[in-house]
Amino acid sequence: MDKFPKDLLGAVNKKAGKNISENSIKKIASNITPNTMQSEAQIRQLIKQVSTMANVPVSDDTVKEIVGAVKKSGMNLNSLESLVKMMIKK
Repeated sequence: MDKFPKDLLGAVNKKAGKNISENSIKKIASNITPNTMQSEAQIRQLIKQVSTMANVPVSDDTVKEIVGAVKKSGMNLNSLESLVKMMIKK
């Protein structure tokens, strides 16, 4: 992920109610591999990291929904952007 779309970063910050830097997101994203996206345990860990960073609690039902969507989407950046957009609408 070379550049996180500014409109998406703004939406994430608005939803989180705090200013999350592009570098913070990139730091987490740099550890993501195709294997990460196929491992439910690793996806859950990633959700926990992002939730902690944003200080936004995530319910078990939402975690299950995110895990399913991530495993289905694969590593396509456009799919991941769409997933983030879907999550911030909740």
